[in-house]
Parts: sequence; C-alpha cells; structure tokens
Amino acid sequence: MSERLPDLQEAAAKLVAADEVVLTCHVGPDGDALGSMLAVAVAAVAAGKKVLPSFGPPFVLPPTYRFLPTDLLVPPEEVPPHPELILSFDAAGLDRLSGMAGPATGAACLIVLDHHVAGSGGFGHLNLIDTTAAATAEIAHALITAAGWPVDQVVAQCLLTGLVTDTGRFQYSNTRPETLRLAADLVAAGASPDLIGRHIYEESPFRYLSVAARVLGRAQLEARAALVWSALYQSDLTEVGIEMTDTDPLIDLVRLPVEARVALLLKEQAEGGFKASMRSRGEVDVGRIAATQGGGGHHNAAGFSHAGPVDEIVAAVVAQLST
Repeated sequence: MSERLPDLQEAAAKLVAADEVVLTCHVGPDGDALGSMLAVAVAAVAAGKKVLPSFGPPFVLPPTYRFLPTDLLVPPEEVPPHPELILSFDAAGLDRLSGMAGPATGAACLIVLDHHVAGSGGFGHLNLIDTTAAATAEIAHALITAAGWPVDQVVAQCLLTGLVTDTGRFQYSNTRPETLRLAADLVAAGASPDLIGRHIYEESPFRYLSVAARVLGRAQLEARAALVWSALYQSDLTEVGIEMTDTDPLIDLVRLPVEARVALLLKEQAEGGFKASMRSRGEVDVGRIAATQGGGGHHNAAGFSHAGPVDEIVAAVVAQLST
C-alpha cells in the first residue's frame, strides 16, 4: 500500500515526533471511522503520546461500539483550537468534520486518512488517501506500521471493526484479497470476529423489535426503479421509548427484498429533516446518487441529508435510478 501513499513516511515521522496528538473523524462515526481513529490512538498511547480523540457534535456514540476503547474519547470542547498535529479519519472533506473543522484548519499539521473517491484530492498538509482501500482501517494500519508501532490485541480489534463494517462483513464488492489478508493478520494478533459480530449485528434492545415492525410495515417497493424504501419517524422513537442510536440495523432489514437493487431508509431527525441511508446490491453506485443530494459514501453504502418531505426525497432517488 505504501506506493499508493506517497506521504506515508513523512506522516509517520510527524506522528512519532509529536508529544500530543489530536485525532478526529466524521460526525456520527461508523465502525470504520471510529475503529481507525481509536486504533491509532491506542498505538500512540502505548508509544508514550498524549492523545485527544474526538468528533464533532452531537458527541453521541451508539452503544453498539462499547466493546471498543471509547474511554479514550474526549468531548470536542476539550480539543485545543490550534493543535500541533491533528489526524482526520474517514472524512472526505472539512464539512464532514462538523465542529472539529476548526481545530483541523487551525492545526500546524493536518494529516488526512481516507479512502473515499469524493474528496480524494485531500484537504490536509499530508494526505494518506487510497481510494482502492476497502476501509480507512487499511490506511490506519499502514500508518501504525510505518511508525514502527506494534499491533496489539486492542489495536487489532479496532482495525478489524473498521474492515468488517465498511465491507458489510466482507460481502461488498470493495473486499479485496489484501483486505482479507489484513483481516487474517488482525485475527492472528488477537482480534475477535465473534465479539465484533455479536455487538454490531446481533444485539439490540427488545423495544427495537417494535420499531422495526413499524418501519417494515410501511416499506414500499418502487418496482420500476427496483427500489425498496421506508421511513423512521421521531414519533416511532418516542412512542416505543428507544434512541435513534439503537436503530442502526434497520437498513439491513429494509434491504432484504430480492426485487430491489437499492434500499433507502429515511430517518427523521429531532432538529427537522431526514437522514437517508442507501444500500446497493452492487449494480448501482449509491455513492454517486448520494453525491447528487449533497452527501456521499461508497458504491454499495452511502447517505445524505434532506429537508424533506419523504415523497420528495423518494422521487429524487427514483429519478436518479431511472436515468
């Protein structure tokens, strides 16, 4: 991978020389953003560094990721406005850093680690961007290795979480032989696929079943566009009594119908508008569709925000799928 990351050695040298390192990732972090960031944070702590890993508000994590070393995280208000060194993980642009964009632009050195096609030009002083990588976790592993730091059990667990989540448990088309070889190395270092699978894919509060029933009950199939879609409303959450962070698995239920090439789940936000999650079976590039709505992501998994209403969002996606 090093040949695809010309700034790797300089970035590693900056990391090794630093006494304090700020780390951040995109707002509402997923398994890859969080796993990659915490992997480097854990390795840096073991090397004697002070680390300040954080992400922009709302500073809320789904309980899904409680098996990761989230005790290292600090609220964004504790991050200095002008850090000497800051690393950004899994964000294709400054806008994806939300409230952490200030420290990123105010830093003496900003190192960007990412694998998205959108924003592949980079926005850092040093850019570790490889659009062929299945996950930012692959790039984080390359940086840790270039720094000469060991990959212990905790670091391996964080990195494997990134690989598992961004490849859809190694079933998305971005899964490469290199991805699987790295996964094998991480398991050999002590990472537990069983632990990751159980916490991320096999645990939800009992009340989640009631919300899932509501969402699946209002699912619609747009046959001509080969799209299945549904919506989750704030009233579902308040009436059932669960948090939005408990509803991450819903998109995997909505995407099941064999008649659909694309799944769309619209989640109404407390502040208004909707967050849209999209999944593809591989034929359709939902990252491209999300980009037309001001969002982004990958070929098989992407998302965007939209003011609504629901019918308008669905019509916009159907129009893209029909072109």
